Amino acid sequence: MKLVDEAEITVTAGNGGNGCVGFRREKFIPLGGPDGGDGGKGGDVWLQADENLNTLVDFRHQRAFRAQRGENGMGSQMYGKGGEDSVITVPVGTVVTNVDTDEVIGDLTRHGERLLVARGGRGGLGNMHFKSSINRSPRQSTPGGEGESRVLKLELKLLADVGLLGFPNAGKSTFIRAVSAATPKVADYPFTTLYPNLGVVSVEPHRSFVIADVPGLIEGAADGAGLGTQFLRHLQRTRLLLHLVDLSPALEGYEVYGDALPSPVEQVRAIERELGRHDPELLRKPRWLLLNKADLAFEDESRAAAEKIVAELGWDTPWYLVSAIGREGTWPVVLDVQAFFDRQRAEALDDARAAGAGDAGVARDQGGAGA
Repeated sequence: MKLVDEAEITVTAGNGGNGCVGFRREKFIPLGGPDGGDGGKGGDVWLQADENLNTLVDFRHQRAFRAQRGENGMGSQMYGKGGEDSVITVPVGTVVTNVDTDEVIGDLTRHGERLLVARGGRGGLGNMHFKSSINRSPRQSTPGGEGESRVLKLELKLLADVGLLGFPNAGKSTFIRAVSAATPKVADYPFTTLYPNLGVVSVEPHRSFVIADVPGLIEGAADGAGLGTQFLRHLQRTRLLLHLVDLSPALEGYEVYGDALPSPVEQVRAIERELGRHDPELLRKPRWLLLNKADLAFEDESRAAAEKIVAELGWDTPWYLVSAIGREGTWPVVLDVQAFFDRQRAEALDDARAAGAGDAGVARDQGGAGA
């Protein structure tokens, strides 16, 4: 299914029910007095994250959502029934923004997590609230309050561990095919990938990670050029970036068909500029270099060209020479990525244990001081 990662909807909470003006008149009760009940509260509108959804396509067909109105109060001090809430399911990873104020209301990152986006109106007061020693037969009541109404922008940011980035035709879709069961479209023309693809890379049982392939970036992507600007947001949640670069322009005898492809160094610098302009935090994420299409030359020639590129870039993080189409060099990348995440989990566990031990020590000290 094609990924739809943006939508705009209108949500309206239910109005509160009106308070009732009523008087108790029963046989043998001559002084019944006012007994008008309150109106019911209007229903709220909630967003709820559901891990079974992976797109916002449903909001193309339904854009307006309204919760139920509260019932009016009745005599005999009967309160009106509250309106039912409206619960809208969205994919995990949805960011919710108020269009009018441009304020981010919430970020739903866990299955079942809920976010209140429009509060229902309060029920009106019945006349039983207005009786007093000098006003024994009040005929006042209050109407129900109006429910909140908002226009919301929904943005889906994929929850992937690894993000692939690079120029069009760098081989990102071929790489994700080589290391996972995902089957994105692969062709010999730019912008083959029109929407992000997710793949699960399994090293062994209970050891796996999710990789995301986003459309290729070009110079000016942060300003809207090409397709990548629509999907740069999906890289923001990843923990590791794999930067794929087409090695072929650096190989001797490289032939140009149509527009010349920038050199690998120029490709890397151009992508770095676009990442920094979109979100400087992306440049601070761990990023490894994958020099792809090594099969276009002899192994020693490809490695010599790769080492020259790495030296020119002054690259100080891991780099790899791979051929995604031949699946050469891809498995070591997978193993190193899995080891990277294993180390992260181990460090997080150690930090949690240290924090727990520190809290226990503080509690003992406080207990001793109290004694």
